[in-house]
Amino acid sequence: MADRAPALLFDLDGTLVDSVYQHVLAWHEVLGEAGMELSVWRIHRRIGMSGGLFVNALLRETGKQLSPEEASALRARHAEAFVRRMSEVRPLPGARDLLSRLTQQKVPWAIATSGSVRTAGPSIAMLGVEPKVVITREDVAHAKPDPDLFLAAAERLGVDIVHSIVVGDSVWDLLAAQRAPALGIGLLSGGYGREELQQAGAYRVYEDPRDLLQHLDEIGVRDTPS
Repeated sequence: MADRAPALLFDLDGTLVDSVYQHVLAWHEVLGEAGMELSVWRIHRRIGMSGGLFVNALLRETGKQLSPEEASALRARHAEAFVRRMSEVRPLPGARDLLSRLTQQKVPWAIATSGSVRTAGPSIAMLGVEPKVVITREDVAHAKPDPDLFLAAAERLGVDIVHSIVVGDSVWDLLAAQRAPALGIGLLSGGYGREELQQAGAYRVYEDPRDLLQHLDEIGVRDTPS
């Protein structure tokens, strides 16, 4: 029954929209301009963390020091560089159909992203389904791998976090899910491997939103009887 289904709390980038590599290239651009040359694969491994933790992690790798003001300016430049690439971003296969199905079956769902309103808003608009709840980095004290984003999303939906399922594409999503605590589902559409996601706590791993849609019964979401 739909009223017994778990609530689904979705990450955004790499989970519902195909935007991970645009974020990677945006970071690569602004880090290079700041004198921090890093391979794109190193940047990719950090995508999904909060912007602050992301910058701190990269600073450790480069040995460069930035003031809080400089780090904030770097994150702002990344947002600008990503927005310039927005025309390249598309919904992932099955994302619109998945959210439409959940809405039709009255299954609670929300979007919880480490991104800002500026970067997340245009991506969410592409999905063609109006979410009742969107939580962005501005709404919480700490982003992933802290659980705050998903806790806030569950609270806004009026559901218990332990009866929710976090859907994400990165190890940071799944670590946050474990800390919430909530069950976690991993999607391969953000570039992490199946074993990595499983080791981070995913109890199921699917290819992309379309694959998840085809297996909703496996996570307790079943068609409403006629």
